[in-house]
Amino acid sequence: MGYRSFEELEVWKLGCSLAVRVYETLKDCRDYGMKDQMTRSAVSISSNIAEGAERDSKQEFIRFLHIAKGSSAELRTQMYIAHQIGVINNDVQKELTEELKKISAMLHALIKSIKPNA
Repeated sequence: MGYRSFEELEVWKLGCSLAVRVYETLKDCRDYGMKDQMTRSAVSISSNIAEGAERDSKQEFIRFLHIAKGSSAELRTQMYIAHQIGVINNDVQKELTEELKKISAMLHALIKSIKPNA
């Protein structure tokens, strides 16, 4: 793999940045269940990228990248719901959803680049 540390991975950086944005967006949210679920999903993306990268196994790294990709889809779903129930506005939902789609596509590409015979 062509990196020395997960901190060098652009998708990890984007995941961290997105998690910060989610926390900032929801800082005044009084729907604590939704807030908790969304922040956990957001943190899970970059956390799983990091954990997988540190496993020293391509197979394990791929497994954790799939988990990160799943967390991205989970958070996208929560974005749609949060918008529909008035927790976040339309512009924020669209912006963060597009960012999540980008992260998901980057994870997919990274998985393909690591898989043998991809």
